[in-house]
Amino acid sequence: MRAPLVVPDASVLLKWVLRSEDEPDADKALLLRKAITDDIVRALVPALWLYEMGNTVAHRFPSHASAWLIAMMKFGLKEAAPSGPWLTAVLELTRIHHVTFYDAAYHALALSHKGVFVTADERYAKQMGEDRSVVALSEWEPPVVSYKPRS
Repeated sequence: MRAPLVVPDASVLLKWVLRSEDEPDADKALLLRKAITDDIVRALVPALWLYEMGNTVAHRFPSHASAWLIAMMKFGLKEAAPSGPWLTAVLELTRIHHVTFYDAAYHALALSHKGVFVTADERYAKQMGEDRSVVALSEWEPPVVSYKPRS
């Protein structure tokens, strides 16, 4: 059985490098990172993740930007190639929910790959209502893994 798929957005990925006790839900973001590295969940991101992270760290943390971005690139997140169904879902989300193309890009990726979109943007998560393909980082819990002994 394959591990469940998560699509973390830049707001979550940034918490992997912003090592501050004041950073809300940083513990949850690091728990997600560990779940990914331990193969408890699989991660998939749209190619724009690096540009979004880069924009934030270049402006807010210029002295750390290069090191943080290099570290994130070495992490080896799997990037999904754009597709027709993905684009259709992105445009539908932007039209129906009046959200940015950027946010919808992550959400649509989760939808098109039957995963869950994890975001630290509480407003976006609340705006989606009962949509189970979106979860706020503050609410994310790693899946319970049961191990069966080999015979």
